[in-house]
Amino acid sequence: MAGIIVLRPGVDWTATGGLFDWTLEFVIPRLTDRQAAERLQEIVDNNLGSLWFEELPAPAQQEIVDHWRNGLVTAGQRQLPETEQKASVLRHLEELVEATRVAGFPGSAT
Repeated sequence: MAGIIVLRPGVDWTATGGLFDWTLEFVIPRLTDRQAAERLQEIVDNNLGSLWFEELPAPAQQEIVDHWRNGLVTAGQRQLPETEQKASVLRHLEELVEATRVAGFPGSAT
């Protein structure tokens, strides 16, 4: 099963179910908005496979984007298993970070 994150209409990111879940699980414990964190956990726990940013408050959206920009790829380098596909998976995470810029979220995509 695949997962999709819709950042804005026309700007989305798809991944395998496992990578989708890992991407949400990365940000869940870092969120200060506990309701948003609970919503993300519900998505993971119930294998819902989609996150529509418009369903979250704007401050939570920005906080998620900031966490992805400032740590997602590095966490992937450290935490994801060493396989032949790891470089491709890391590039895919970089594509999510780039999509946050394309979607118009403020800040720098690092």
